[in-house]
Parts: sequence; structure tokens; C-alpha cells
Amino acid sequence: MNDYEVVIGLEVHVQVKANSKMFTRVKTGFGHPENTLTDPVVLALPGVLPVMNHAALDAIIKSGLLLSCDIAPYCKWDRKNYFYPDSPKNYQITQYDKPICLRGNVEIELPGSARNVMGEHKLIPLTRIHLEEDVGKLNHAAFDSLIDYNRAGTPLMEIVTDPAMQSADEAFAFLTALKTVMVYGGISDCDMEKGQMRCDANISIRPKGQEQLGTKVELKNLNSISYVRDGISHEILRQLSLVKSGGKIVQETRDYDGQTGTSQSLRTKEDAHDYRYFPDPDLMPVKVDEAWKARLKAECPEMPFDKQRRFMKEYDIPYTITSVLIPDKSLSDYFEATAKLCGQAHAAGNWIANDLLREIGKSGESIDQCKIKPNHLAALIKLITAGTISTTAAREVFSEMASTGELPEKIVERKGLTASASSDDLETWCKDSIASDPKALAEFKAGKDSAINAFKGPVMKAAKGKANPKLVDETLRRLLAL
Repeated sequence: MNDYEVVIGLEVHVQVKANSKMFTRVKTGFGHPENTLTDPVVLALPGVLPVMNHAALDAIIKSGLLLSCDIAPYCKWDRKNYFYPDSPKNYQITQYDKPICLRGNVEIELPGSARNVMGEHKLIPLTRIHLEEDVGKLNHAAFDSLIDYNRAGTPLMEIVTDPAMQSADEAFAFLTALKTVMVYGGISDCDMEKGQMRCDANISIRPKGQEQLGTKVELKNLNSISYVRDGISHEILRQLSLVKSGGKIVQETRDYDGQTGTSQSLRTKEDAHDYRYFPDPDLMPVKVDEAWKARLKAECPEMPFDKQRRFMKEYDIPYTITSVLIPDKSLSDYFEATAKLCGQAHAAGNWIANDLLREIGKSGESIDQCKIKPNHLAALIKLITAGTISTTAAREVFSEMASTGELPEKIVERKGLTASASSDDLETWCKDSIASDPKALAEFKAGKDSAINAFKGPVMKAAKGKANPKLVDETLRRLLAL
């Protein structure tokens, strides 16, 4: 491996989230009965004509703006000709020599040296993004292959990278980052299980220092981001083993089986199709003016990594928290709303990254469906900060809020959870706790400030969670100073 370097390029297909298909008004969707989302245009019946979906054009221009692409002032439509049962027209409407988006890049983060350490960031350059229509789906039964045209005609973006990645981890990071951007922008949900994002990988190896690319192998059937990483790793090892044993790599397309971790040849270069592209005579070219771009630019959200860097700087919260918040736009928006309402960003981040996500995981709800809204959590944090309730009582209130959606002040009042221990009782409990733990006492006297936490648990237990945490800390420190 030390004598060779890996070169990887990806071709990623992303279904655009749209109400109707690319060239007809029939609706898009997943999970509908077979062949119910069709019409004469989808089925390519004689005499029908395509009509462009303006919303899909908006989506690809917006994607290009998010990914720093050059938006072409002029693009056109072409027919990609091939015979295959999943394409009822025997051609696919796509963009060949005049795509709508050129160049651009995707920022990725590579794995850090530890789980809680930010990894290296780099930009993966793009070659182009073009818009086309999706094809149907073959469902293979025991003795038959049946065609479902529900997916046919769905707006589809093809995002092509430069051959610029050098490891399976980079490809994994690229797809993870791309998916986050597409979801942030409202372009696509990128659910690979539903076919909303699909990926082919071109992999080659070459001796280190050689500028010319090696013979590439295209890997297909990579139907999850993890399978992309696993499939590329498998193919790299296969090519290296082949070269080391004196064999020759041939240009081919291989099918990767994620269940077994193996691949098999589908076709070699000699079997490759000549698609005979030519301009589609039924569709007018598209001109994109500055006003169109400006309108969509105004709709573009803050990019995920830009938001992460801002959170770390503006709210002074650690990478470990931001790395949980940022992948989900709704969650990051929830955090920012809560932090602004309570003025306690650290506390908000910890409650959301730990307690709120655990509650959502148990209930199966999304963040938008959760009964605990930002104003609820902000109010709870304020009660804790003011010493009105203890942390123990706050967790009880939090659980009640998750069930009822009631405001924390009302729950505290209804359940009598206000911190109410008398000063005499509190001093007695603090003295008892100090006397019962001579080891922690010695550590505190020796300068270990965190040793004071060992005394707080017994005090809160004796107070049945109703002692004011701030007063507990102050009382303990006063007694320990004697």
C-alpha cells in the first residue's frame, strides 16, 4: 500500500423533494401501490409532450449556490439513449454538455484522533451538477422481474465529484456532509433506503508520484453510506492484491454485496454503452438570470460547518455538543432558540444533547413533535439557575413536561418541588456529609476543588432533592473553610 495511492470519484444521484415529477404534473412519492404514480407522459405514450418542473429547477440552482458552484447562464436538455425496461421512453431526459451547475465543492470532516476531537476539514471539488429524470424500478421475484414506474420521472440531481478523494473514510465523510447540506436546504431527505440518494464510486490506484490516473473500476449497488465506505475499502484491497500478485486491473463495472462484503463483475469496458446524446427537441433551453439566483440565494440557510464554528465561538460550547446538534437542522435551531431565551448556552446544550435526545429516542417523536418546546426548557434552566429547584427535582419536572407539555413553573407548584430546606437543617446535613467522608475532606484540603462534589450527593439525598444547590455549595464551602 505504501507504494500506491488511491484515487476516488463519486457520482451521487439525489432525488429532489418536489410535489410533482420533472416533466409532468403527476405527483411523486414512496410506498404507493405499484404503477399508480403514472400518466401518459411517464409511460411515454404516443403524442405526449414534457413540461418542465420549475420547482425542481429552483432546487438544483439552490443546491449549486449552497455548494459554491458556478450557475450556468444557459443550460439545455438532452436525450440519453439506451434500451432498458426501467425507462419506458428508451431514453432519459438529462443534461449532457450544458449542465446547470459547474465546479463547486463540499466541505468534509475526517475522523478525529479521538471521538471528542474535531477532525481535519477539507474541500472536495465537484465537476458538475445536472438535473434529469429518474427511471423506474425493477422488482425481482422468484421467477420474474416486475417493473414499477412510480419512481420514473422524479426530479433527480446527479452530483459528480472530481477524482479527488483518497480513502474510503473521505468518501464516507463526503456523503455524510452532502446529505446534511441537502437536508438543511430542504432539497431532499436523502433517505437511501427509499432510493432518495444513490451512489456509484469510481476507484483506481496508481504508483505514488504518478500523475496519470490508473485504470478505474466503477462500483455499483452501494445502497447505504456505510456500504459505500465498505465497498470502496474492499475494492482498494482487491486492486492492490491483484497488482501485487502480478495481475492487471481491467476497466469494468462491479456489483458490491454489502451483506457478504464481496463484489462481482457486471460488465467490462468493451460492453459499455454509447448513449448517443442529442438535444431534446421538445424542451426549450433554460436561461438563469441574476434575479433568479438572488431570489434563491436569499433562501439559502447557513451551512452546517459554518453554523458549528459559530456555535463554538458565539456560545462557547464544546465540539462534543456541537457535533451532536449540527447534523440535525431542527435540533440546532431548537438549541439556539433555547440558548437565547435562557442565556445559558452550556446548560441548554447539555440538556438537549443528553436528556432531550434520550426522551425523543424513547418516544420515537421528532424534535418538532416533542412536547418540550424551547420556551419550556429555557424556563426550566432558569429555575435551576435561580436555585428555585434542585437538579434532581428538575429531572422530575423534565419528565413531566415530556408527557404533558405543561410549563415547568406549573409542574413545580403542583408537585411542591420548590427547594425548601431550612438553613438549620441544611447546615446539619452538610456537617454530617463532611464528617462521613474523610477521604474527600483530605482531598479538598489538599487543593482538589472538585472533591466538594462528593459531599453534595448525601446532602441532596437527606433533603429529598429540595435543597437549593447554590446554598448547598455555599454552606459546604463555609464549613470546609473552618
